[in-house]
Amino acid sequence: MAIVVALVAITLLSLFREPERQKFNALLIAGASATYLSGGLGVWEFTFCATMTALAYFGFRHYYFIGTGWLLHVGWDVMHHLYGSPIIPFLPTSSAGCAVCDSLLALWFFCKAPSVFTWFRK
Repeated sequence: MAIVVALVAITLLSLFREPERQKFNALLIAGASATYLSGGLGVWEFTFCATMTALAYFGFRHYYFIGTGWLLHVGWDVMHHLYGSPIIPFLPTSSAGCAVCDSLLALWFFCKAPSVFTWFRK
């Protein structure tokens, strides 16, 4: 299911034209950093959020920082799966699923987030 979520997200994000796609995704990783703020890892939650905010800021200039932010989020998903609270409280493996989804998103961003709609035009 996590792969399907990633593919749907990439398709929906492809609807944005550049440079709005990059700007929106930079904001998206800043918001994603706050999903675990009360997830059971204490002060580290705030440290992670501050780091992701910095990556989001630099993500306005280059997709590399957005991809790096999603990779850090993968690590945070794994930490929460093993030691903290799941991202969706009533789904114990939701953080593990999020790690899979976020890995695919990171890969897409490292490829500079091409629109899936241009793939079909070729």
